[in-house]
Amino acid sequence: MKIIVVTPETVLEQTIFCSRNPKTPEFRAKKEWFDEQFRNGLKLCILRDEDDKALAYIEYIPAEFAWRPVSADGYLFIHCMYNYAKKDREAGIASILIQHAIEDAKTQGKNGVVVFSSKGTWMADKRVFEKNGFQEISKLDRFELMVFRTNDSATDPSFIDWTDKAKEYDGWHLLYNDQCPWHYKSAGDLQKVAQENGILLNVTRMTSHIDAQNAPSGFAGFNLIYNGKLLEDHYISGTRFKNILKKII
Repeated sequence: MKIIVVTPETVLEQTIFCSRNPKTPEFRAKKEWFDEQFRNGLKLCILRDEDDKALAYIEYIPAEFAWRPVSADGYLFIHCMYNYAKKDREAGIASILIQHAIEDAKTQGKNGVVVFSSKGTWMADKRVFEKNGFQEISKLDRFELMVFRTNDSATDPSFIDWTDKAKEYDGWHLLYNDQCPWHYKSAGDLQKVAQENGILLNVTRMTSHIDAQNAPSGFAGFNLIYNGKLLEDHYISGTRFKNILKKII
């Protein structure tokens, strides 16, 4: 197996793993985001087998530029990782990529590697990180803050508390960013449903890591809010939004 580090020059060939068709608007949105964040040290690494088949990927960035509510200067932060096939999820593939991030942190002279884990949707379970030497140092809402230290004297990372920020929003609000390509499609689907139901959905596209670090949820990239309450913290389908509306209006 081999790990391919994707660059702006190779992204059309290698793809961004979770979205593979360069002609789709969600791919283009993610690619534009990727090109910008690459300059901030973002790494998108794809694990391929001997037949060049993509098996899994990991995306990480210097934590100062993380698109999650975290304070972890001097660390690398893992945004996400994913295995395509369920059969590979117990094959140690995730550990290969996690160890790659750890070795990269050592090479760059970082204090370690940080990640959010959760048993909830769209996040990796903390057990895979514990197997690779990570420790849980904090918990907030449904998220655990996991850290692998390469410098024992470094300051511990911490959450940026998001738990009361949804209260700042009256009415219907959707805040999203392009760190995940599926946010773009979901945002469009929700806007269409809102229009069909006469709902004013205020949509904000977060364009900087500062916006994301101050988002009203731990996942940060997708936030559906109604009258100060966070309803969803990950992307949803138009059908799911219709069901939410049926319960509220």
